[in-house]
Parts: sequence; C-alpha cells; structure tokens
Amino acid sequence: MTGLEWIAIVMFILFLFLLLSGYPVAFSFAGTALVFGAIGMALGEFPLSRLGLLQNRWFGAMSDYTLLAIPFFVFMGAMFEKSGLAEELLTTIGMLLGPLRGGLALAVVIVGTLLAAATGVVAATVIVMGMLALPVMVRYKYDHKLATGIIVASGTMAQLLPPSLVLVVLADQVGISVGDLFMGALIPGLILSGLYALYVIYVAIRYPDKAPALPPEARTLHGWPLIRRALLMVVPPLFLIFAVLGSIFFGIATPTEAGAVGAAGATLLALINRQLNWQIVKEAARSTANITSLVLMILFCSTFFGLVFDQLGGQRWVTNVLSNLPGGYWGFVIVANIAVFLLGINLEFLEISFIVMPLFVPAAERLGVDLVWFSVMMAINLNMAFISPPVGFSLFYLQSVAPEEVETLDIHKGALPFMVLQGIALIIVMLFPQTVTWLVNLASA
Repeated sequence: MTGLEWIAIVMFILFLFLLLSGYPVAFSFAGTALVFGAIGMALGEFPLSRLGLLQNRWFGAMSDYTLLAIPFFVFMGAMFEKSGLAEELLTTIGMLLGPLRGGLALAVVIVGTLLAAATGVVAATVIVMGMLALPVMVRYKYDHKLATGIIVASGTMAQLLPPSLVLVVLADQVGISVGDLFMGALIPGLILSGLYALYVIYVAIRYPDKAPALPPEARTLHGWPLIRRALLMVVPPLFLIFAVLGSIFFGIATPTEAGAVGAAGATLLALINRQLNWQIVKEAARSTANITSLVLMILFCSTFFGLVFDQLGGQRWVTNVLSNLPGGYWGFVIVANIAVFLLGINLEFLEISFIVMPLFVPAAERLGVDLVWFSVMMAINLNMAFISPPVGFSLFYLQSVAPEEVETLDIHKGALPFMVLQGIALIIVMLFPQTVTWLVNLASA
C-alpha cells in the first residue's frame, strides 16, 4: 500500500467520524475533501487543474434527466399526505377488513404498500400511518408490539417499492436505468408485503387477543355505502399508482415523465375530493423543495469528496480489496450486505447511497455482479436497518406521534419479528435472483 493510499484511508475514516458524531453529511463530505485536497496539493499529487473535473462531473450529474424524477415523485407523495388522501385510504380499507381478526393490521399492510407506491418517502408514510392507525389499534386492544411493528415495517416499504426515492438515488449512483431498478424491486417488495400479511394472519389465528376484529359499533358504514366509499376513495389512487408505474414498465413514459403525471394526478385527486387549497399546495411544494435541495447538496459535496478520494488512490485500493475478498463473488456480496446494514443503523439512506455505493460498484462490475439485483438487495438491507433497534429511524418517526400509553420499548420490541421477515426476504432475493431479474428481462425481450 502506498503512502497516498494511506492518506485516502485516513480521509475516509475522518469523514465517518465526523458523520457519526452528528455533523451534517454534506459538510462532512465537503470539509474532508477541502482538507485532504489541500494535503494532496502540498504533496504535488493533486494539481489545482484537477478541480476542473469537479465542474465536469457536477454538470454531468446535473444534466441527468433522471434526477428530475425526484421532485415529481416527492410532490406526488406530499400531496397524498397533506390533502388527506392517505387518511381516507386507511379509513376505508380499515372498515372493509374490520370484521376480520387482525383486519386492521392487514389494512395497515395494504395501505402501507399503496402509500409506499404513492409517496416513496419513509418518514411521511410512517408518520401518517402512526397518527391515523395506531390510536385506533390501541383503542380496540391490539397488542402494542404488533401494532407498532406492523406500522414501522409497512411504512418503511417506501424505501423498496417503486417509485421509491431510494431507488432513484441508487440508480443514479450505480449508473443503471431507474426503470429497470423499479421493475427489479417490484416483486421483492410484494414478497415482503406478503410476508407481513402472513405474519399478521398467523398472529390473529394463534393469539386472537392480540389482533381482535373491530366491534360492530366501530364500523360505521356497511353494504352499498361502504362499497361506494371504497370505489371513490380506493380505486382512483390505485388507478393513479398503476398508471404511473405501468407507463414506466411498458416503456410508454420515462420515470421523469411518469413522475410529472403522478404529481399532476395526485393534485387532481385532491381537487376532486375537495381537499385542495393553497395552503396544501404550499406545504407540498415546501416539502418537495426541502428534500430535493438536500439531495442536490449532498450530490455536489459527495462528487467533490469522490474526486479527491480517487486522486489519492482510495478508490483503486477499495476496489482491489473488495475484488479479492475470500469467497470471491459471494464474499463480496455478503460483506457489502453486512456493511450497508451496519451503516444503515446510524445513517440515512441518502448518506449510505452517496458514501458506499460508489465504492462498491467498481468491484461489483469486476466480479460480474448484476447491478440491478445488487441494488435491490441494498434497498432491502436498508429496510432492515431502518427499523433495527435501538436507533432505527422509522422507530423514532413512529415514537414522535405514538399515544402516551405506547411505550418506547413496545416499539423497539415490535420491530424485531419484522426484521426477521425482512431477513427472509433478503435471503430469498439472494438465492433466487430471478425475483429481481425476471421482469427486467421480460421488458427487454
């Protein structure tokens, strides 16, 4: 190992130290890049002219049409959340499934899956379902651990199911088609959703007191009025979601074009349901601007960091180490999954996507790893990390809106069975890559 490579390693360790100490990720990227770029210049290994590459890389990234999908999908999800469409969806499906034992928990799984495909943002999905479903589940004597576990797990599906913001960012960092990644993630996402539903059914049969049916007085609508409400409140969002994703999968529209249609469609649904006003539009626009600007700021600073790290030989060293791990192909896959899971406990998905994916991709390409399959595994892994006690982000999102009678320990214990289910889904995807590649290959045939 050369002296320059040692400097690159120290650079990365210092960056992680700043990040884990709570320093903002963008400033951690930029600060370490400035310091070690200056060190490289002093050693004559980083000429000032190399900064011109930053301009090329940055404008090259910003000219990527795919990135325009981010504000469109975020606005679509924000409009669902702010206008009350998500609340109507959960209430209606809850009444439809209320007569069944565990019906409300199944409604959370279904609505979590639908909202994941409509919002693509974990925090919004978990908080909305926590505010709407958890008080009702507590009131009707659901086990607190089951209730909180199903909410954090179903809400975190927004990281895996398209049009997930995670998938858009991963596609950009890995250098693959967003449409391919959306198709690759669809079946694993539905497998995960199915595992959650099967677990709820098992608990409802084995421990009926933990997942009771809603009493008749809680089901205010029956018969035709309930069917009519379902047709009005469930079918239009479903149609919009299928239209957005279907247009991508069938090659009718790019992800960016489909995102624009989704944003306009969510606004139209809010207008039809008489939930649209300027305050909602402003809140949705502000949420979109905040998330989009955060992504772009981190993208710029990580580009600067990557330029310095590459020039100091860090990328070359990392690629050689990862390519020569014991076990070769599978050794790399296992180590990458472990690394992402451990980082995901303390870091947001954006930080992980910009930190480790650029390090993994050259080694993955050298070993012949399918990048769509690899990216979907990383997304499932981030799902596990996001609900892992004691510091999983989704746990804190739910804790911020949970009723007083729900203890923090209930939330953390409730997540554990769903982590096991996510681990099962990850193993299924690892052992059967066709769960990811089948739709992608079908579309390209």
